[in-house]
Amino acid sequence: MKTLTASELLAALGHESRLSVFRLLVEAGTEGLNASAIGEQIGMVPATLSFHLAHLSRVGLIKGKQKSRFIYYSADYHVIDDLIAFMTKNCCQGDACLPKSSAAVASAKKTAKSSSRTKGKS
Repeated sequence: MKTLTASELLAALGHESRLSVFRLLVEAGTEGLNASAIGEQIGMVPATLSFHLAHLSRVGLIKGKQKSRFIYYSADYHVIDDLIAFMTKNCCQGDACLPKSSAAVASAKKTAKSSSRTKGKS
């Protein structure tokens, strides 16, 4: 990732409303949410929400998928993964120094592992 790209992504997330939208979409998972659901959960009027969704889409942090009459927005996990990797590249000269990130990864792996076990029992 180039520095200019990283700065554009960080600038987009640097606005409180866009950060709230992005975090909500990260939590929503790959299925995403439609604009009405996002607006209701965040308490944002449609015109303002549309502006922020367009900005997040333009920089590549989210993507929209048409389903019936609605557009469902979801976080682009590959982009945020690239951004985090860019920001932490060569961190602490290769030592594990990011305990919160390490804990989140371990927790996600544990959840995925138990989910796959549960699906196998059905």
